[in-house]
Amino acid sequence: MYLEQLLLFLIFAFGASLGSFYNVCIYRIPKKISIVTPGSSCPFCKKKIPFYLNIPVFSYFVLQGKCKYCKHPFSPRYPIVEALTGLILLALYIKFGYSITTIFWFVFISVLIIISFIDIDYQIIPDIFSLPGIFIFATAPLFVPEISFMDSVFGIMLGGGSLYLIALTYYMLKKTEGMGGCDIKLLAMIGAAIGWKGVIVTIFIGSLAGTIAGIIIMISSKIIDIKLKIPFGPYLSIGAVIYIFFGQALIRWYFATAL
Repeated sequence: MYLEQLLLFLIFAFGASLGSFYNVCIYRIPKKISIVTPGSSCPFCKKKIPFYLNIPVFSYFVLQGKCKYCKHPFSPRYPIVEALTGLILLALYIKFGYSITTIFWFVFISVLIIISFIDIDYQIIPDIFSLPGIFIFATAPLFVPEISFMDSVFGIMLGGGSLYLIALTYYMLKKTEGMGGCDIKLLAMIGAAIGWKGVIVTIFIGSLAGTIAGIIIMISSKIIDIKLKIPFGPYLSIGAVIYIFFGQALIRWYFATAL
């Protein structure tokens, strides 16, 4: 029992360590800074962070969320990304075991995590992730038994095509862009990985979550503006992750309820 608990902790710790690297990607890639050099440092005073103060999640709370040297507060995004990545890897292991499927889904969700937090911070989704991701994650049938080649192909077409039609219709009606091309490419990438049924679930959950979040943001900020810009990438990512873990059960529940 203790060995099993130790294994689960090590899996979480490994995921959290990767999450620390994802934080580097989230901060540096939009700024076009190398993710390799220099090493970890405070973005404010530029002092190098020693390894013993760079322990995922733990160090943030030990330092009370501040730089040891300049005392400038760090964003809570750092421990959130680290803990989230660790929990995702742990959940995948529990659901799919030690398998190639776990590795594939972890790589896919890792890309979604990086994309989502870049979108939150900068309202952009770098093509360096979404465009190659369409082709890379179209290999899903090789790693996920439930996904066929045609599922992936139709997922790309439905994912990219559906949002493109929505964006085109909105532009024709309003003469202004209502949805960025980045979201279109992201959903095409998601479709490549989880197939066309996953795209339908992702759009539904993403739209619902985005709408609820938008209402909460408008109420809390006291800004009632239907044109308020809210990044859609994180909500599409949430929808895709929910489908990976619960998609088949959701589909069975839907048809059982509908019929």
